[in-house]
Amino acid sequence: MKNSIRIGLIGDFSPHVRAHYAIPRAIELALSGLACQAEASWLSTPLLGEGDTEEKLSGYDALWCVPGSPYQSMDGALRAIRFAREHGIPFLGTCGGFQHAILEYARNALGLKEADHAESNPSASLPLIAPLSCSLVGTKGSIRFCPDSRIAAIYGKAETIEEYHCNYGLRPGYQSLLEQGELRITGFDSEGQARVFELTGHPFFLGTLFQPELSALNGGAHPLIRAFLKAASAARDKAALAERKQQPADRRINKIRSQPRSA
Repeated sequence: MKNSIRIGLIGDFSPHVRAHYAIPRAIELALSGLACQAEASWLSTPLLGEGDTEEKLSGYDALWCVPGSPYQSMDGALRAIRFAREHGIPFLGTCGGFQHAILEYARNALGLKEADHAESNPSASLPLIAPLSCSLVGTKGSIRFCPDSRIAAIYGKAETIEEYHCNYGLRPGYQSLLEQGELRITGFDSEGQARVFELTGHPFFLGTLFQPELSALNGGAHPLIRAFLKAASAARDKAALAERKQQPADRRINKIRSQPRSA
C-alpha cells in the first residue's frame, strides 16, 4: 500500500476481546487528517518468542502491545517490547501492554530480574504488577497528567476521563523502583495510582493502563492513537531518507570495486 505505515500488534487475537476488534477501527479513525495510510498486522506472542525476533519486527514502523493478557508467551511479548525500546521504534502499550512494558523495563533496563506479573506468577518475590485494590473492568475514571509531559501535550489538557478493562497494575509500593531509570509515571488516577508512563529520550514509548482504543466503538478518533500514528509516520520517513542517502554511497562503492586495477 503506497505511503502506508506498518503497525505490528503484539498480542494473541481473540474475537471475545472488545479491544481487539476496536483497534483496527481506532487506527482508521485516527488516520483522518493524516497524510498516510496504515496496515496493522497481528503478531502472536508465541511467534515472537521463537527464533530471531529482530528479523520478524524489523519491517514495522511502530509496535502496539495490545490488551489481552496473560499472553500465550510472556517472553515473546517482552522480546518485542525490548526491541521497540532499544531500537527507537514508536511503541504504545495499552492495558496488558502497559503492564508488560513496565515489567520489561524493570528486568532489562534496571536489572530487576525477579520482577514479575502476579497474574502469571502469584508467588513472585517481586510482584511488580499486582492485583488492583479495586477492579477496573468496565469502568471509567479521571486521569491527571503531569505538567510538561508528552501525554499532557498530546491531549492538550491536564486531565481526562478514560475507560478501563483491567484487574492488574503497577504495585504502588514499587513505583519508586522505576525512578532509578528514565521511565516516568506521568498520569495518575484520583488516588495517585499510576495510569500512564513514558520513556524519556525515546522518539515515542508510552503506555496507558486505560484503553484508548475503546473510543472507536463510539466512533471517536483518539488523540493518543493519532499521536502514535504520527510518530510511526515520522519513523518511516526518517528510515526512507536514510535509505536514499545510503544508495548513492553504495553505488560509488560498487563503481570503485568494478574499476579495473592497474597492473
